[in-house]
Amino acid sequence: MTAPEGAPTGEVEGQVDGGLEDPSELEPEQGSLDLASPDDDWTIADWEKSTATVLRKSKRMADDDADDLVWAKLTKRTLDGVEIAPLGTAALLERLESAGRPARAGDWDVRSLIGAGPAEQQNEFARVDLEGGVTSLWVQADQDTDLAGLLEGVLLDLAPVVLDAPTSPVAVAEALLALLPDGDIAVGTNLGVSATAAPDDLAAVAKLALDHGVLGVVVDGTAVHDRGASDVTELGWVMAAGARVLRVLERAGISITDAAGLIELRLAATDEQFPTIAKLRAARRLWSRVLELSGAADTTTRIHAVTSRPMMTRYDPYVNMLRTTVAAFAAGVGGADSVTVLPFDAPLGRPEAFGRRIARNTSHLLIDESHVAHVADPAGGAYAIEKLTDDTAVAAWEALGRLDGPDGPHQATLDEAVEATCEAREQQVATRKRPITGVSEFPNLAEELPEREPYDAWVGVESYAASFEQMRDSAPSAPVFLATLGSIAAHTARATFATNLLAAGGVAVEVAGASEGPDDLVRAYAGQPVVCLAGTDPAYAEWGEAAATALREAGAERVLIAGRPVPYADDSCAMGVDALAFLTRTREALA
Repeated sequence: MTAPEGAPTGEVEGQVDGGLEDPSELEPEQGSLDLASPDDDWTIADWEKSTATVLRKSKRMADDDADDLVWAKLTKRTLDGVEIAPLGTAALLERLESAGRPARAGDWDVRSLIGAGPAEQQNEFARVDLEGGVTSLWVQADQDTDLAGLLEGVLLDLAPVVLDAPTSPVAVAEALLALLPDGDIAVGTNLGVSATAAPDDLAAVAKLALDHGVLGVVVDGTAVHDRGASDVTELGWVMAAGARVLRVLERAGISITDAAGLIELRLAATDEQFPTIAKLRAARRLWSRVLELSGAADTTTRIHAVTSRPMMTRYDPYVNMLRTTVAAFAAGVGGADSVTVLPFDAPLGRPEAFGRRIARNTSHLLIDESHVAHVADPAGGAYAIEKLTDDTAVAAWEALGRLDGPDGPHQATLDEAVEATCEAREQQVATRKRPITGVSEFPNLAEELPEREPYDAWVGVESYAASFEQMRDSAPSAPVFLATLGSIAAHTARATFATNLLAAGGVAVEVAGASEGPDDLVRAYAGQPVVCLAGTDPAYAEWGEAAATALREAGAERVLIAGRPVPYADDSCAMGVDALAFLTRTREALA
């Protein structure tokens, strides 16, 4: 793809010698492959052939398909249509240009979120987090917040505070400034006025920040991410909102360079590892280009990554620890200066001490034990990541062109883009092409959710799992009778599939067990209104219809079948089924 006019430009850096020993001097172990052997000369065609062999065995390719079809079969696409290559090759970087590479080499700032709540309670959270290794605080406040009580005991010359005060940004900024020490102020302290604030508020807070030598503005892309925006839309919106800040502050008499120096970008990090790495790397390149076109001098802009709220689930919430770990890893590799890992139990209510501890320790494990932060731009030079970064940046630059307006991002254009993304994502979630572990896949109907104090931090968040979780919230009282045909070994595959699918909709099953004919199923049947046949295709052909007829005569009102549709069943379920639609029909029959 050719970059549009004004797109990020620069050069791709070459590969760096890691300083390893000369491979030719390493003696291979007995029976191992000699990596320095002249016979070890694999080509792309060899990879295509080997990969095609595997795909043919799994029935994803036909015997007469060309080997190079593997690229089409294995290339994934993001919701923006950006391709994720299955294999990185040098050819991906032909004519590729880039700039604004991540420069952070060293530990990222571990930032915890101190949400709205009683000052005494929030102060305890802040102090415990700081003692536990957090290095900065993201404080949500309003005009009534007792900021002095909330920050009591916090060393503001060591721990940066980033404000989030959408309803009263000037008053809260002044309250924080009154608390800051006369001498050194922690680097990274940010008065935090939103990029979408009223022009007068934006200018007033910016001037306060300039007077006190702190940051003043946050361009928060997580606000549109939480509504369901794609990576490209989020990036385009951030660039458009950032451009609005520059315009507003310039009109207020602040130079473009000074205005740029006040800004911090905030982006969501999801458990889609490679797209998140690419998004954060692309963000720096895009913003560098915006500043270049605006005439600003070279300015180092901080990027704050926050683990995604919509990706987290209320059911099986412990899986959120895994999601946030992947997201934090991707954020660090992508060059984020600050990372906030949201507690795994946050979707349930106000996080408790254990959730907050796991959240902060996630970053420390990645930094201190995995050494992820010890290399600047560790993804740099990786063919697939460089290509994905470039494609994401180009697509986001085009999105910026659609979203940018003289007074800020076009709301109607944003709404249209978010709606389209939500529809596409919902379709993938419904058919389980975008599985959600613990909710749409491998749900546990017997789980007991931990109780948490009510908390409104999730208001406005478009959870990816919402449709399935709403079903779980109102589980039907009647189970489905799972009419298993044949021996356990014969029926277990489809019985397991049907059980997991039904559980995703909050529907329990009662299993017949091993059977040899319709009479066995009728003896195990206990009057459930819905039954589901589960067995092999030969079993269906031999006595599936007889089983369905016998169960109807025994009282079954609706017969399902795990597998392909058949005339004697009312509904069917197999891989690729629209699970939400199937579960809705089944739950209606149970009701």
